[in-house]
Amino acid sequence: MKNALGVAIIVAILSLGYAGASAAKSFKASIEPSSYRSFSVSAEGEVTTVPDIAEFSFTVLTEGGTDLGDLQTKNTEAMNKAIQFLKDEGVEAADIKTTGYNVNPRRTSTSCANIYSLDGLSRECPPSKIVGYSVNQNVSVKVRDFDKIGTIMEGIVSRGATGVSGLSFTTDDPTELKNRARENAIEKAQKQAEAVAKAAGVSLGRLLSIEEGGYYEPYYYRAESMGVSMDSDIKSIAPSIEPGSQDTKITVTLRYEIR
Repeated sequence: MKNALGVAIIVAILSLGYAGASAAKSFKASIEPSSYRSFSVSAEGEVTTVPDIAEFSFTVLTEGGTDLGDLQTKNTEAMNKAIQFLKDEGVEAADIKTTGYNVNPRRTSTSCANIYSLDGLSRECPPSKIVGYSVNQNVSVKVRDFDKIGTIMEGIVSRGATGVSGLSFTTDDPTELKNRARENAIEKAQKQAEAVAKAAGVSLGRLLSIEEGGYYEPYYYRAESMGVSMDSDIKSIAPSIEPGSQDTKITVTLRYEIR
């Protein structure tokens, strides 16, 4: 009986020891995914796209005398003609946005005179007078039919726009491009991690972390300040539009446990 009791005690002690060792090993593995138990890989994903939106701005500037109401009416009529033309060409109202409306006075220039008195030298500056006003409206436009860009830019100028500027190209849904580039980067990084583990003779463990960086948004083309006037030859600044293509890029870093 004593021998049997001793054996039972020894078995119990060994069982407890094994369970404790296993628990300690598991706990250690869970709290030590440090550099000597893991490795990281980085990869860049990219998606090549063609833009689907052209953006530009145009201005209607009206200058004249002191009859501000008459100037505002003329400016509004010219702007309404340009906007109606855009809608007739298929541009949605949601893609036409007023970005500025400014009324500025034009004043006479004045010169100050030096006045000498017993108290010393002083300067007398007469107040300037308002001789007229300028009314300026700015509108930004998105064009989704690239075949019409040249026609639209020519049409708004012939209908009263005094300036066209800031032609650029972009995509309607950059988030979708970013998601596709991210998926591409993660797929490359996973294959790279498998190759590294195989070359090192180790097993690939759990994915411990994912870090993202190096996002480059697509940027296509921008024509700065074309400054077209109504008397300009619009064809010289509205050639056939070639938006080209660009890459959306994302870099990801994956850290894996080594088994």
